[in-house]
Amino acid sequence: MKAINIKDKHAMFSKQWHPHRIATVDNMQVILAKIKGEFVWHSHDNEDELFQVIKGTLYMQFRDRTEIVKEGELIVVPKGVEHNPSTRNDEEVHLLLFEKLDTAHTGDVEHEMTQTEYPWI
Repeated sequence: MKAINIKDKHAMFSKQWHPHRIATVDNMQVILAKIKGEFVWHSHDNEDELFQVIKGTLYMQFRDRTEIVKEGELIVVPKGVEHNPSTRNDEEVHLLLFEKLDTAHTGDVEHEMTQTEYPWI
């Protein structure tokens, strides 16, 4: 049991849209990611997802609206809700995510951005 410095961990990688695992809590994983631009529309039928913005501004798009999530804020996307995280103005956003270990990166959607392995850092 040691403290984890989130900023130091974010500094360990540069690839965007590629989650990195930093911890597990029971059957949940704590993930860090860097994102820039637009992702892919998807949902998770059986899992909620928590997104906390560490740096920047996240635009969480839903089919009926966009929620703006600022640095220090978080948003929970309930299971089954289609969503598309994105950034604007060429900004790189740093995120912490909390989700079940078996959550598929892009749900049932297969896309060139889909990741199946989350390296430990």
